[in-house]
Amino acid sequence: MLRPGNDVHDETEAEKLSAIFCGIDWAEGHHDIALVDQDGSQLAKLRISDDSAGFHALLELLARHGDSAECQIPVAIETPRGLLVASLRATGRTVYAINPLAAARYRDRGSVSRAKSDAADARVLANILRTDRHAHRPLPADSEAGQAIAVLARAHQDAVWDRQQMVNRLRSHLREYYPAALTAFHGPGKLGLDSAHARAVLAAAPTPASAARLTRSQLRGLLTRAGRLRRGIETEVERLREIFRAEHLHQLPLVEEAMGRQASALIQQVNAACSSGTDLAAATEEAFLAHPDADIITSFPGLSVLSGARLLAEIGDDRSRFADARAVKAYAGAAPVTRASGRSHVVVARTVKNQRLASVGYMWAFATLRTDAPRAHYDRRRAGGERHTAALRNLFNKLLGCLYHCLQNRTTYDPDRAFPVSLPLAA
Repeated sequence: MLRPGNDVHDETEAEKLSAIFCGIDWAEGHHDIALVDQDGSQLAKLRISDDSAGFHALLELLARHGDSAECQIPVAIETPRGLLVASLRATGRTVYAINPLAAARYRDRGSVSRAKSDAADARVLANILRTDRHAHRPLPADSEAGQAIAVLARAHQDAVWDRQQMVNRLRSHLREYYPAALTAFHGPGKLGLDSAHARAVLAAAPTPASAARLTRSQLRGLLTRAGRLRRGIETEVERLREIFRAEHLHQLPLVEEAMGRQASALIQQVNAACSSGTDLAAATEEAFLAHPDADIITSFPGLSVLSGARLLAEIGDDRSRFADARAVKAYAGAAPVTRASGRSHVVVARTVKNQRLASVGYMWAFATLRTDAPRAHYDRRRAGGERHTAALRNLFNKLLGCLYHCLQNRTTYDPDRAFPVSLPLAA
């Protein structure tokens, strides 16, 4: 990723004097390696397997060309993930994750015939470090705990998205033959199709006919085993019996039975998605609360333990990763982009950003509207003519700047400093 603004990552003196650069074109079963010197001449190339033997062959190749603990050869690769990247980072060397789109543009610079090979791509990556290393960001040196939180927080977010996708599939299916189930559990003020009570009832009665046959004692038992209810068990039992026994349109009996079997399968998938989401949420919270940055992050209004973990997962705990608050704001998409050419001057929202960080930032800003100072800031932006989304993005921009300051200085959130009261000018 290109460095935003003046974001210059600290480099050791040995890295600055490195005369050899390594490019790796990775694949699922093998990886192509290329080494070039400062003049761009290729010194070596090698194809290694995606296993321990291949990794040791890579280290031996680097060692033969002067790689040492004092002067390690930097590596460029088109992914920030995987066992190969993790093993390279464990050696302490600097690894650059080059955006594949950027690498494709560099490839066009060296050849107009659009010829392509894995070995040539590895050479292109090595040359990117040789000519433009200053313009690319090395992978951050996040702590082991920070990397673990990133894995868990992203897995939990994926589980939430998967659960919602499964619920949407279940809703669409029920709409085809079981409108009573949607009336009972889907919509404002209802329990929701992903609630334990809805899943228990639908698992026991996957068809309208079986739901109409449920007795009060059966419904009471299903709801009781699923957990407590705000409105009370008896009230819910009567509400469900009335809905299930009301007149509704029906599919043919055999078709309805078959669709009930399909609904049972979907409910099992929803159960699995809900269970995995719950387990991952507990693991994420436990890991995040043990991190030294947790107290600072959760001191901000609108950030819960889970949303704080998602925030930390994306910004990491390497405090040298971003040169200033402007850099982290650009990374999150909170800062706008200016496009100026001739007489044209347009300021637009940033679309190239960390989507996960932008997502949690939007929810963070929305949650802070219950707090006086952030709400006043939002209202001022709205009064100035901004739409809801733009005002929230500006609020996220301000909060992110405050968070950057607090993390850099190891201080907790102070509303008086974050949103100082503007004094009226003297007459």
